This record gives sequence, C-alpha cells and structure tokens, in this order.
Amino acid sequence: MGPVIRRPVAMVAAIVLFVEAGAVAWLNWFLGIVVDRQDMSLAGLDPDAMSTSSKAGGLVFGLYFALCGLAALLVALRGRPATGVRRVLLISAAVVHGLLGAFAVGLVGWGAFTFMMVVLGLVLLTLMTDDRQAAPADAVTSPSASTTP
Repeated sequence: MGPVIRRPVAMVAAIVLFVEAGAVAWLNWFLGIVVDRQDMSLAGLDPDAMSTSSKAGGLVFGLYFALCGLAALLVALRGRPATGVRRVLLISAAVVHGLLGAFAVGLVGWGAFTFMMVVLGLVLLTLMTDDRQAAPADAVTSPSASTTP
C-alpha cells in the first residue's frame, strides 16, 4: 500500500480523531458540570475537586486527541509517513484506543468497542503504509543473468 491508500485513510483518521477530541472534551466538561450541580461526594472526595479534575482531564485528553488528529492530517496532506514526534503521537493513539476498546467492551458495550477498534485500525493503517514501489520486472536482475567473461 502506498500513498494512494495512505492519504485518504490518514484524512479519515484525522477527521475521526478531531471529532473524538471534541466529544471527549465536551463529555468530561459536561460530567464536571453535573458533579458540580449535584454537590455530591464520592468516598469523601471534595465535589469541587472532582468537578475541576473532570474538566481539566477533558481538556487534556481533548488536546491530546486533537494533536493526534493534527499528526494524521499532516500525513494526509504531505503523503509521507509520520516521523519523529508525530509518529510517537500516532503510536500512542493506537495504544490508547486498544486499551480503551478493551475497557469499553466491559463497561459500555460492543458498540463502543467497535468504534475504538475502527479508530485503532485507521491509525494503524496510517502508520503501516509505506512509499516503497515495486521495481519493474525487467529492471530486476538475477545472479544467473549477470555477464560472464
């Protein structure tokens, strides 16, 4: 698979990661508001601390997924594989989605698991495609075809 496959897959992965970034940030912000309005404590924890940490966690994970989406978008726009920090971001996104999928199947259900595995597959396809082209058949020489004196 070459750049013909890489660009559309990376573009879809970028879009999905950007949507996921917004959804994660919004969901955690919403949960922080709910905890704040309920004014309930969980095992003696301060409700304000739980609300603040939920909002902060949502922003951090939202930014993380947005950075991963930006890395995938750069792969799509440039048509070259991710290197350096962008590659590390995409690998970490693959690991995170694998772990989230494993947890989601037990906590949320098979739909969330399926979504996580689709994102995992998109990120892996973005990482695994390369630019190597097959050499033409007549350009390949075998040892027996070499010139003899």
